[in-house]
Amino acid sequence: MDFLYILFIIGFFLLIKGADWLVLGSSSIAKKFNISNLVIGLTIVAFGTSAPELIVNILASFKGSSELAVSNVVGSNIANIFLILGVAAMIYPMKVKSGTVWKEIPLVLLSSLLLFFMVNDAMFDSQSFNTLSRIDGISLLAFFVIFMYYSFGIAKDQDESDSEEIEELTISKSIFLVLVGMLGLAFGGQWIVNGAIEIAKLFGLRESLIGLTVVAIGTSLPELATSVVAARKKHSDIAIGNVVGSNLFNVFWILGLSSVINPLNFDVAYGNTDLMVAIAAAFLLFLFMFVGKKHVLQKYQGVLFVLIYASYTAFLVLSA
Repeated sequence: MDFLYILFIIGFFLLIKGADWLVLGSSSIAKKFNISNLVIGLTIVAFGTSAPELIVNILASFKGSSELAVSNVVGSNIANIFLILGVAAMIYPMKVKSGTVWKEIPLVLLSSLLLFFMVNDAMFDSQSFNTLSRIDGISLLAFFVIFMYYSFGIAKDQDESDSEEIEELTISKSIFLVLVGMLGLAFGGQWIVNGAIEIAKLFGLRESLIGLTVVAIGTSLPELATSVVAARKKHSDIAIGNVVGSNLFNVFWILGLSSVINPLNFDVAYGNTDLMVAIAAAFLLFLFMFVGKKHVLQKYQGVLFVLIYASYTAFLVLSA
């Protein structure tokens, strides 16, 4: 059993480093084919930072661990706003562009509300079950396509010089990093999913509790690192955009794909509370754009976000 814990911890390292290596290698290959930095950022880098959640969810879906798959995404989205944006705002106030305030943040709120309606079949459709079905998954993927189309539209209006420079490596090193990154994602994700399921069984806990806390925070570490570094460099757009984009990817892309692979059963007794917290997080983020300094997430608001997240986590642990 001790060995299981060790693999569980190593799994997070492999998952995060695997995503990093995959992004580095594939970005370098794309650059050699003269693909622009902005397009690489919107595709390879964006998919790469969401890879930890994606791998965990796909493996959980194949294993039939619906609780772990749904709670990982919901927990990550809550952590992204309350914990990651909270910490980033505590480092430096986040100035948010008008387009993000009026379009992208409301879209995050819409995605959470949409997920709430989709998984509550008994409440809204008088069904005897609550499931994120394959049809729901296809609908979420359709929203994802629309979001990507919108993102590329924004990218065309930006200056290429504003995007991050892509490091070019040799072809052999790039391919090696891609292969090693894929192996890291595969083994890391497998060990995390197996570990989470066994730990839940060992302590008599719900899989969703492990997914909402340990797994959600662990798979959100790439976003945390990116946002903290961006905040220290006073790059508010990157810090906010990283979180907003990740939350939309999590619901539209990751949950969409996971439920197409295998419909995900939803436990409303516990899950609805977590979904309401995710909805509240998106709503508070939008509301704070008009409290105090307009379109700025201020330091005291960041502190409040972190305190809310700490209280929410404590509630989860105590209720278990």
